Amino acid sequence: MPSRAVVEDFIATIERGEFLGALSKFYAEDMIAQENNLPPRIGRAVQTANEEAALKRMRFDSIKVVSYLVDGDRVAINYLFEMTTVQGDRVRMDEIAYQLWRGDQIVNERYYFDPAQRQPIGSKAIGKLASE
Repeated sequence: MPSRAVVEDFIATIERGEFLGALSKFYAEDMIAQENNLPPRIGRAVQTANEEAALKRMRFDSIKVVSYLVDGDRVAINYLFEMTTVQGDRVRMDEIAYQLWRGDQIVNERYYFDPAQRQPIGSKAIGKLASE
């Protein structure tokens, strides 16, 4: 079960945009991550590759945690991300990350968000981020 201080350190790391650093510091080697109902990504190495690919497709302009809850080994975090894709499109995502911790490491994380948020701000057509 993580302490509130560990969760707050994790949140601060993410808000600074240090996604890869957060993976190595806060995620277990055997972690599982899943977006909505997509197939899960199993293992920190697979999740790291996914993050590296995402960082090549977009720049994070703003990362803010709106709220979070810690209940034993369960943590829920509400993120607001503002990003710019490599094509210059602006995207805003409101996401909930629901986590299971083992000690001070995340072993399971599921992201919940409306996929329609991936459309560029001001766009009428629903599109995907580059290379997805």
